Amino acid sequence: MKFLAVLTLRNEGAFLLEWLAHHRAVGFTDFLVFSNNCQDGTDTMLDRLAELGWLTHVRNDGPYDKAGIQFTALKHADRMDMVHNADWLLSFDIDEFVNIHTGNGTLPALLAVLPDATAITLTWRLFGNDNMVRYEDRPVLETFTGCAPAVIHWPWRATMFKTLYRNDGTYGKLGVHRPRSPDKTRLDGARWYDGEGRALDDRFKTRRLFSDYGCSNHALVQLNHYPLGAMESYLLKVDRGRVNRTEALGVDYWVERNFSTDRDTSIQRIDPLSAPLRAELHNDPILGDLHHKAVSWRKQRFATLMTQEPFYDLFTRLLMTPPSRAIDQSTARMLIRFVLSDAG
Repeated sequence: MKFLAVLTLRNEGAFLLEWLAHHRAVGFTDFLVFSNNCQDGTDTMLDRLAELGWLTHVRNDGPYDKAGIQFTALKHADRMDMVHNADWLLSFDIDEFVNIHTGNGTLPALLAVLPDATAITLTWRLFGNDNMVRYEDRPVLETFTGCAPAVIHWPWRATMFKTLYRNDGTYGKLGVHRPRSPDKTRLDGARWYDGEGRALDDRFKTRRLFSDYGCSNHALVQLNHYPLGAMESYLLKVDRGRVNRTEALGVDYWVERNFSTDRDTSIQRIDPLSAPLRAELHNDPILGDLHHKAVSWRKQRFATLMTQEPFYDLFTRLLMTPPSRAIDQSTARMLIRFVLSDAG
């Protein structure tokens, strides 16, 4: 079967080789990657990877649809043969890593447990900053192991998911978190499951973006989400901007994601498969050089940003902000009552 990963990138070359090696080891057979307006050489790296047969690279430098950069890329992808010909599709980001707990940790092992699935929600498990101040050229999966509790009660964004779905015509278009344009004549036969293997109700077939919080969602599979990285890297993320939103990132985004109350190293069990692939990519003389240049660019860009007052101020606030604490169930219920009261 063809498992296609769809990715959009800007200035993330320092993390690209680890991400690709991990997901090839997990079982993705094809990668469709869109780049936009890169200054760190990410686009050149993607050209080289395309030459080596690792992926398909499309430059997405504009103009953009009013919905933003990522939606423009996904609309382009919807017209491509490699998307039409894929058996399974997943649109996700460079800071998200598929972590399968069943069988040998691969996509075929996951589908062996859920053979009739049309879609499987890969719920985030948020990995925090782990008090890392300066960016280091080390694998993300080794560096950041502090994370949110397996059962989290707030915020709801902590249980958002990306969707691995069967490309059988039930859905006609890719989406950021879930497939779009459902064929209503096929929805009754669609089978959605969560990361625990539980059958999901009809709301998930057309509109849900997050799993139920206050319960475990990860027994079979989770999506390790590393939205922050080192404080230094977070400044570069703020500088880069968001691909599907217009509002700027700040301390509020940081606080809602900086959980390090628990430890989870389960994703490292795929290392025997991913490490040789990562070494192969780094040993390519062109890719290895481009990786080092991307690392140097990050350090130089951080130094430049620190001469600008808004970024300097943000960095000092991050240094003063402690890790986020998990909200208990009773407090979360109180917050939900206020939300529902306001909605009514």
